Amino acid sequence: MTRPSQAIIDLGALRHNYLLARRLQDGPTLAVLKANAYGHGSVQCAHALADVADGFAVAFLGEALTLREAGIRQPIVLLEGVFHADELALVQQHQLWTVVHHEAQVRMIEQLNDVHGLRVWLKVDSGMHRVGFRPEQVADAYKRLLCTGKVIDITFMTHFARADEPNSDATEKQLAVFESAIEGLAGGRSICNSAGILEWPEARQGWGRAGIVLYGADPTPYEHALQPVMSLQSEIFAVRTLLPGEALGYGGTFVAEEPVRVGLVAVGYADGYPRRAPNGTPVSIDGQKSQLIGRVSMDMLTVDLTHLPDAGIGSKVELWGKQVDVNAVANAAGTISYELMCNVKRVPLVYQSE
Repeated sequence: MTRPSQAIIDLGALRHNYLLARRLQDGPTLAVLKANAYGHGSVQCAHALADVADGFAVAFLGEALTLREAGIRQPIVLLEGVFHADELALVQQHQLWTVVHHEAQVRMIEQLNDVHGLRVWLKVDSGMHRVGFRPEQVADAYKRLLCTGKVIDITFMTHFARADEPNSDATEKQLAVFESAIEGLAGGRSICNSAGILEWPEARQGWGRAGIVLYGADPTPYEHALQPVMSLQSEIFAVRTLLPGEALGYGGTFVAEEPVRVGLVAVGYADGYPRRAPNGTPVSIDGQKSQLIGRVSMDMLTVDLTHLPDAGIGSKVELWGKQVDVNAVANAAGTISYELMCNVKRVPLVYQSE
């Protein structure tokens, strides 16, 4: 018998979330599949969305080539752009769209003679101060790209730093900076990330970029009818009882104050479950609420069965998914849902179309 751990990927929920995001954006929307579709499997997710998605986005060239080799023909945007000039030939060959966000990438296009027909997304640093051209540099970069004769289309893009904070004025300020930086310049636009699509209607211009929203983890404090896509599941494979005063697991972080039934679950931090998850982190056992107790180990973790007399060996455990909000697990572990899902490994991904 194989180890009873798996991640169920609900492709119907993925489609639901994309279509919800696109309705809100009310315009073309990229499905962001970088980092192996946030741990969900980029090729499988791309095929599931191929008949509805306007295009896809990945981080770098290798991720895009994986999709092209799998038969994906929609536009694909390289969000980090190219790292070396010789990658531009492959960008042209595979009809990819590339972000240009710093001076060296402009020079690559200027100096390479054997490329043409490039579609560029010119990134504006409107206030995140991570990547992108400063507002006063945008017009010059734009003109230089067009003057090469190798660029046939430019879309202006930016990225919000705090769109997941609806009460902050940072997003409005960034939007104003962006509008000022591209004033008088012809080209498309891409402004909204997932939180922008959900909460900032004034920014829903041009291309939306649906990332975490695709996978059903809401980046905002509100609910938007998203459906969880990944359910990380396992089973209880052993049961024991702690006596009062006995400590459980590495570091003795949980000490029984009364008799405690403990279930051992076949999943651990080597599978992507966060080692930092503390006592009390929610889990579901046979559809009933319970909690983590003791420190997470490499291959297993321990849960409280005291209040679940019918639970035992073979009981189904959901670590996050339809019953346990991945955001709740992330909050307990002091991280974000993006990291949890991207870190899932070793367990098989099992796809369901509905």
